Amino acid sequence: MKDKIFKFIDNSVPLLVELETELCKRPAISPDAGGEGELDKCVFLEGWLKAHGIAQLERYDAPDSRAKGGVRPSLVATIPGKADTKRLWIMSHIDVVPPGEASLWKSDPWQVIQKDDGPLGRRLIGRGVEDNQQGLTSSVLAALSLVKQGILPSRTVKLLFAADEENGSAYGIAWLIKNHPELFRRDDMVLIPDGGDSEGASIEIAEKNLVWARFVTHGLQAHGSRPDQGANAHLAGADLAVRLYYGLSEKFSDHDPLFEPDYSTFQPTKKEANVPNINTIPGEDVFCMDMRILPRYPVKTVLAEIDRIKAEVEARYKVTITCTTPQCMESKPTSVDAPLIKLISQSAAEVYGVKTKPIGIGGGTVGAYLRNEGIDSAVWCRINDTAHQPNEYAIIGNILGDAKVMALLML
Repeated sequence: MKDKIFKFIDNSVPLLVELETELCKRPAISPDAGGEGELDKCVFLEGWLKAHGIAQLERYDAPDSRAKGGVRPSLVATIPGKADTKRLWIMSHIDVVPPGEASLWKSDPWQVIQKDDGPLGRRLIGRGVEDNQQGLTSSVLAALSLVKQGILPSRTVKLLFAADEENGSAYGIAWLIKNHPELFRRDDMVLIPDGGDSEGASIEIAEKNLVWARFVTHGLQAHGSRPDQGANAHLAGADLAVRLYYGLSEKFSDHDPLFEPDYSTFQPTKKEANVPNINTIPGEDVFCMDMRILPRYPVKTVLAEIDRIKAEVEARYKVTITCTTPQCMESKPTSVDAPLIKLISQSAAEVYGVKTKPIGIGGGTVGAYLRNEGIDSAVWCRINDTAHQPNEYAIIGNILGDAKVMALLML
């Protein structure tokens, strides 16, 4: 049976190229990034899947008045299995990022081109072909290798094509969990083929807690020669940034080899403009921080320490400081001993001959939302990591190989 499935997948290159090409033609860019959303791409994918024999489809439309059709659609395809417990989900996303600087592209980013240049093998180039159409296409090929040949998976398989992954998932997985909790069960297993390495060895099972913080310091504007008549918001904000960087790093200083880097990071990042001229002491100042915190430290504990340090700065400079968190996410890990992790490890070893390793990452993925619901999820694929870059590409061999891994998981 395995040989039959692998042969089907190996013979599916024309189908693979067709699907990648048609998906790429339909930009699915969030309104947050100046696009119309995912509707055109989702409608095409729904029709394409039906035409190829995957008929059990459900669409879930998150309302968004900014988007085409007023919705941000996600699509679920179901392939019934011998059992309906411990269902296998493979979750990809249909939205993409904008192409960026046009002059850096060697071809039209919305038209897939093929290239074969030695060590990389045959590859497809275009915006979204890797992020996340590689994972999407692999999951579809895996499902078709069973459906087209009348092979019943061991458990129900669900393919989720989600909206809004690139801009925070408020209209994607977060909306689905909140508004359609019936979709997921605690004993489900979720593979997210949206990250990994070029060998297929890394299985991401954990994420650092994420806090994006924005600090607004309110002081008193004055002439640059009369600091005695003002309260320098910029000076206070600068001191706060330095105190937070050192103070938080020292207080939350543990190391965990699962992650790289293996410690919590507290980085001042964005700085907003204050006064336009040099000789005015600013009465308001704004800066932001990106914090990636080891899961052992609850976010509320970090926020409490931020409040303590903030109060010291307010008292010293006679200013008031407000702190908001545009993003604030805790993430529970998936156990290294979870059945999903063992299945991925076995299947990747069989297809690619690799010894896998569990890892944690500092970036945020949709896996965090599922893990926080008690659902085991893992981020894995074999990928060259050209996401968001000009001339993004996906290697055809990776798409086929990942489809084989997914098919083994389905079996």
